[in-house]
Amino acid sequence: MKYDLHTHSKYSLDGVIDPEKLIKTGIKKGLDGIAITDHDTIKGGLEAKKYEKDDFMVIVGSEIKTERGEIIGLFLEEEIKSKDVPGVVAEIKEQKGISIIPHPFDVVRKSALQPTDEDAKLVDCIEGFNSRCVLQKYNNKAVEFALKHNLTITAGSDAHFAWEIGNAFILAESSGEDELKRKILKNEITFKGKLSNPFNEGMTKVLKTWRKAVK
Repeated sequence: MKYDLHTHSKYSLDGVIDPEKLIKTGIKKGLDGIAITDHDTIKGGLEAKKYEKDDFMVIVGSEIKTERGEIIGLFLEEEIKSKDVPGVVAEIKEQKGISIIPHPFDVVRKSALQPTDEDAKLVDCIEGFNSRCVLQKYNNKAVEFALKHNLTITAGSDAHFAWEIGNAFILAESSGEDELKRKILKNEITFKGKLSNPFNEGMTKVLKTWRKAVK
């Protein structure tokens, strides 16, 4: 079963996809579930839950900006209010969620958290494949870090446009959220992925700049 654990809807400042379309596209792409991880909000995931199918899982998440970089929380029920790494991870754990460092070591993106050995003691997972990394070496470095610290390696497309959905995903047999969560935490998953066209990242930056200017 395939789960894309990193996507964005229109509720991200740099996103455009309607939550319902995210689900429909995920199904068309052959996914069995998708995590909606909008920037600093769970609104997209909560709305998408309305369109969840018996054979398609919607995971409510968020990509939270901290003073050092971004942290993803999965299986959330409430908004994360903290803005420092320990506080964000603590809030995710309070909700019995899963914490992930997305696209670490990607020096092209200023939002990327550059993890330390101390960070490895806090989080549950490292995103070992992010389709929007311009260079595969950043993903390779993330995998090396995860293996060094015995952390689960996750994967996600980081889709901001519908055509990117499913470019990366984890593989895990699961009968529901509880089992999937358990398998992720116990590192009983694998992943696959392909890099997206760098043009997508450029389009996202233009969109974000335009929206800020309009505001």
